[in-house]
Amino acid sequence: MTALNASALSEIAADGQVAVPDYPLDERKIGIVHFGVGGFHRAHQAMFLDRLFNAGRDRDWALCGVGLLPGDSRMRDALTAQDGLYTLVTKAPDGDRDPRVIGSIAKYLFAPDDPEAVLAQMTDPAVRIVSLTVTEGGYNYNPSTGEFQYETDAVAADLTTSFDAVGAAAAADAADDRGGANTSVDAGHPTTMFGYVVEALRRRRETGTAPFTVMSCDNVRGNGDLAKRMILAYARRRDENGLHGDAPIADWLESDVAFPNCMVDRITPVTAPGDIEMISADYGIDDAWPVVSEDFVQWVLEDDFPGGRPAYEEVGVQMVEDVEPYELMKLRLLNCSHQSIAYFGLLLGQTYADEAAVDEHLAPFTRTLYMDREGTPTVPEVPGMDLTAYKDELMARFANTSIKDTLARLAAESSDRIPTWLVPVIHENLDAGRDVTASAAIVASWARYAEGTGENGEKWEIVDRLRDRVTAAAAKHDEDPLAFLRDEELFGNLVEHEAFTTPYLHALETLRADGARALLKELVDAA
Repeated sequence: MTALNASALSEIAADGQVAVPDYPLDERKIGIVHFGVGGFHRAHQAMFLDRLFNAGRDRDWALCGVGLLPGDSRMRDALTAQDGLYTLVTKAPDGDRDPRVIGSIAKYLFAPDDPEAVLAQMTDPAVRIVSLTVTEGGYNYNPSTGEFQYETDAVAADLTTSFDAVGAAAAADAADDRGGANTSVDAGHPTTMFGYVVEALRRRRETGTAPFTVMSCDNVRGNGDLAKRMILAYARRRDENGLHGDAPIADWLESDVAFPNCMVDRITPVTAPGDIEMISADYGIDDAWPVVSEDFVQWVLEDDFPGGRPAYEEVGVQMVEDVEPYELMKLRLLNCSHQSIAYFGLLLGQTYADEAAVDEHLAPFTRTLYMDREGTPTVPEVPGMDLTAYKDELMARFANTSIKDTLARLAAESSDRIPTWLVPVIHENLDAGRDVTASAAIVASWARYAEGTGENGEKWEIVDRLRDRVTAAAAKHDEDPLAFLRDEELFGNLVEHEAFTTPYLHALETLRADGARALLKELVDAA
């Protein structure tokens, strides 16, 4: 058994089963700081950089990963012990596997260990991109109103804390001028992504260092635009609180910092114990945290990088002027369809996406009733894409038995996903006078799932930042069948649209009385 680290690469290469970096690791220079190093980032953005380095290009764009949350200490331990290396195994539907050691992460910093080390890395002039995979919920906004949520605990703390002693004194003076409110301002360190990004940009401006580009890679519409709005809202509030003294930063950030949009796509399940065992048994590599993904990958990226960027286009990234058509295609056909199979599949007693994707009723419900009839009408023309072929390919990807993507993963954090992905589809179809029966059934399946108990007494853990809220709403179904829809933050005014509530109430009633199979069969047979 070979423990994965830099010194073991020659031994792994000699074995011949697993490709290793074809470049000296000491040639890597950090040019990108990335917040949110998880499986998807390591199967996607980090993989593209590794391709580029293997092609002999741009090794001054290596990654420094940053973790903010307590759970990120596990990634720190795994990557530090392995010199930033990990194994990526992609699996094709026919079972073919392509294993490779990825070497594009040169450093990992766990921010709570040393906040100043993170800020020092971000203010290094060699760093010209800060990228993000912080999940849909990481942008701290209300999906119904689009407004930044200032009251979130960690954000509220960052908004009242200076990150240097001079700033603390200036903020106290400003508070005195306002009549004494907030007169005690401590110097401390950021705890949120917003805090680190804005403070690093402030320090760069102060020293005359050009700003970095902020590159969001999360599954939200207009991810770069959203990141800009939320980071700008945070910066303006800090300016108002006097935390930047006589040099407010928000206007400069708005005019001088680039936030390109992008669309990212690769199905990447959570690493399972069996994946670690497979890599150990089949390849003789002891890897604490490998990644397994499908073989399909796509990245469509807006070309807006004033400070420069890696030559992404040389390794398969589509560099475009307008990402939105590709983004809407992916969010409304792939991501929403994942939600279609997630709750229904679990209610049917299934475990994996590949089971749900070939189910005799759930498959046609997803492919025809949702994708064709409700998702596709909201997708604009996409340059170079055949949407029929794309939808067929999606169903084949979902049915890939090699990657064992769990329905539990797809059902997690629903309060971030359904409002961000599916609710806009519903509103757009309602505004156009189109049918929303399938979308209503998907929302009803989430409401039924949120009751926490399956049709045969199965119980599952609801993994959601708003778990208590959504489960409390689902618990009221007997007394108020519309209780789940009354959360304006999640659904806006959908509860007021009879064209939506009528099919929703029928779907929920059928799910609760007769089960998921009965509802799906009824809807498919009626199509």
